[in-house]
Amino acid sequence: RESKNYMKAVLSCRIFIVIVLLFAFGAVGFAQSTSARGRGKVVVVFPAEQMNGIAANALLKTLEEPPPDTYLLLVAHQPARLPATIRSRCRHVPAPRATTAQAQAWLQAQGLANAASLLGQAGGAPLVAVTLADPALQQERRVWLDALAAPRSMSPVALAARIDGAPREERKARLALGIDWLIAWTADLGRVASGGAAAFNPDFAAPLAELARVVAPKALFRYHRSLLRQRMLVAHPLQPRLVAEMVLLDYRSVFP
Repeated sequence: RESKNYMKAVLSCRIFIVIVLLFAFGAVGFAQSTSARGRGKVVVVFPAEQMNGIAANALLKTLEEPPPDTYLLLVAHQPARLPATIRSRCRHVPAPRATTAQAQAWLQAQGLANAASLLGQAGGAPLVAVTLADPALQQERRVWLDALAAPRSMSPVALAARIDGAPREERKARLALGIDWLIAWTADLGRVASGGAAAFNPDFAAPLAELARVVAPKALFRYHRSLLRQRMLVAHPLQPRLVAEMVLLDYRSVFP
């Protein structure tokens, strides 16, 4: 179940920009139309920072001269990415993220015992943390991270073969999961090697500290960048198991 849900999320990321572009044009038409019930109209654009220049320009005129009783809400996680012409015509209402203590308390109230670990895996986003609580997903994560914690004895072929254990339509989602775990792991490894603390995998702080003593920093950073590029290609036609083998073999090379 978790793989199917994750696949939907992966595929939705690829059409975000198209959706926002079409929505921007549709929003303009909706804002200029007459309300069917004679009341005000509300248009929500999210994520607003995904708009390209064409979509932003289409929305700009309506922002400059909005029709009566029409409200446009632009929701953005990274408002600095919005064009200055858009930002200057909006009222800014910050919505700060919950503190770690608040998020953990909320997760515990939902009945999640390992709130700190889930919150770390979710990058501090409590709603995402709830979706990661599935026991099967957590078990698979532990198998991968246990292997990454011992790179010299890790078998890239055996670990990658776990992807083929899923139905064919779920394998790209399994690959995406594996790459996401690698991205978070290497990011934590870089933090610990620089004197910081693990952010995504606090439950693996001890193995990360051991690896941080022997990792090659430059090779690690290059590898992390390659993972980010590979993550963008997950939905393309490819052999998930072979891709997993490649990135896992490359992982071992960052330890001289």
